Amino acid sequence: MEDAELLRYARHILLDDIGVEGQQRLRDSHVVIVGAGGLGSPAAMYLAAAGVGQMTLVDPDVVDVTNLQRQILHATDSVGTPKVVSAARTLRALNPWPTLHTHCCAADEQWLTQHLHGVDVVLDCSDNFVTRHNVNKACVASKTPLVSGAAIRFDGQVAVFDSRHQQSPCYACAFPADDAPPETQCATMGVFAPLVGIIGSIQAAEALKLLLGFPMASLGNMLLLDGIAMEWTTMRVVRDAACRVCGAHTA
Repeated sequence: MEDAELLRYARHILLDDIGVEGQQRLRDSHVVIVGAGGLGSPAAMYLAAAGVGQMTLVDPDVVDVTNLQRQILHATDSVGTPKVVSAARTLRALNPWPTLHTHCCAADEQWLTQHLHGVDVVLDCSDNFVTRHNVNKACVASKTPLVSGAAIRFDGQVAVFDSRHQQSPCYACAFPADDAPPETQCATMGVFAPLVGIIGSIQAAEALKLLLGFPMASLGNMLLLDGIAMEWTTMRVVRDAACRVCGAHTA
């Protein structure tokens, strides 16, 4: 690393559990963030600020004025701009060092198959079950760790799934595709602005811990947040031997 990077990341390097070696690991890492909206905003900003070397952002949408209440990657003058373009502009202003790859498209099965090679962690910051299941399936197939987040109204959830570990469940173990609950959209249900900041920041923290090789105590646990009471509940997710996704990739 150059001297300017050592200075920028000094507060990380001072941590015994990270140090120069850990910071170099972040610099050598590549993450994919699916969704550049409410969850993807804080997640991408913290990962860029922390010095992750390569970041791929994928989102098919353009910035709408109703996004600005919570999607802090975007500003008023970004309205009408593709979210990934607006996001990249913000992230480059925040930290010029990471290499950014932007894709203004949906993260469908074909895109995921083509773009997960060599990726270290995927963050699912999407807002619909079709994308979540596509991302989960691709991560299981490629054995790429997945940090999943969701937020609606005052409720949020975060979970880490890592198919490199034989006993790890996948997203479909908790939410089978053929038993998905009705879709809820923030356009009709609303979402509390700071909630996505809390959940997205935790996704970034879990991703950094995976990249640094920390023990993942959260693996297999789903963290549920009641944003009104500000109370967390931990739900244990057990791997389903009959899961149509991870059951087909048993080592």
